[in-house]
Amino acid sequence: MSAVIQKQEHKQPHYDRLGNLALAMALPEQDDNEDELQKALRLSGILQTTLDINKLIEIFAHEIIRLVDYQSLSYTYNELDINHTIGKAAAHSCTYRLVVSGESLGELVISRRKKFTKAETTLIETLLCGLVYPLRNALLYKKAIEAAHKDPLTGVNNRASMDEIIDREVNLSLRHNNQLSLLAMDIDRFKKINDGYGHAVGDCVIKAVAEAAKAAIRSSDMLFRYGGEEFLILLSNTDRDGAQLLAERLRQKIEETCIICDGAHVSTTVSIGITCLQQGDETRESLFSRADAALYQAKSAGRNCCRFFSAEGK
Repeated sequence: MSAVIQKQEHKQPHYDRLGNLALAMALPEQDDNEDELQKALRLSGILQTTLDINKLIEIFAHEIIRLVDYQSLSYTYNELDINHTIGKAAAHSCTYRLVVSGESLGELVISRRKKFTKAETTLIETLLCGLVYPLRNALLYKKAIEAAHKDPLTGVNNRASMDEIIDREVNLSLRHNNQLSLLAMDIDRFKKINDGYGHAVGDCVIKAVAEAAKAAIRSSDMLFRYGGEEFLILLSNTDRDGAQLLAERLRQKIEETCIICDGAHVSTTVSIGITCLQQGDETRESLFSRADAALYQAKSAGRNCCRFFSAEGK
C-alpha cells in the first residue's frame, strides 16, 4: 500500500502546510519505502482491533509518538459531530484532509512547538496510510448504529433507542439522586391535517414540530419520536419547575409557527404531559405511564396546553 499525497503550501500562521491525503492500493516501487510500508501495515493491523473511533484515534496517537514527537493530535469529522483532541495545540502543525475513493474521512491535525522536518512529515503521511481504512470502517459502523436509532422522517431518536436510553437515564438518576423529567407531546387533531391536506403535508408538519422541539430543548436533553405524531422528551437534571417552563415554551413556539408545506400554510398546536422521576421503585414504564396520563389530561382540558401529573394526580 502506498500513499499519494497532494500537497499545497499553506502560509497562514501556525500551519506548516495543508495536505489532502488520498490512498491507492499499490506496493511501493522503491526499496527505500520498505521500512515505512512495514510500519504502516503494522499500524493498520493494530488499528483494526477496534471500531470505536475515539479509541482508534488514541491508539494511532500512542503508536506514532514512538516515531514522531508531537504535542497534540486532533481529529474532526463534522458529519457525525466528532471532535477528539489529545494534548494541547502548539504553534507548528500539519493538517491533513483524509480522503479515500473521493469519500471524505475528516481532518487530522498534528502540532508541536518546533517545525516538522520533511522526513517527519513523509513518515506521518505514510503512517496515515495505516489509519484511513480502519477509520473508514469505524465511521461506517458508527453511521450504521446511528441510523438504526434514528427516525428516518425527522432524524430524531426513534422508538427502538428509547427504551434503552430511558432505562439507562432512570437508573443513573436513581443511583445518583438526580432530577429527571419526561414530557409526552402530541400534535393536536393531527388526523384532520392528514385528511384535509394529505399525508405528505402531514409528514411535513411532523418534521416541523420535531425541528421546533430540537431548537427549544438543551443539548443534554433527548428527543424521541414515539410513534405517529407523538414525541417524548427526556430532560436530565431538571425538576418540575424547569420541566414546566420548557414545556410551556415549546407549546408556545409551535403555536406561533406557521408551517408551509407544498404551498399550504398549516398552523398546529400540541398538548404536553409532564412528570418527574420519583425515588424508590421507579421504572421506565412507571415514568412513561404518568407522562402519558398527564398528556391525556392535557387533551381532556381542551388541547394546546401542558399538564403535570404527580403521584396525587394533581
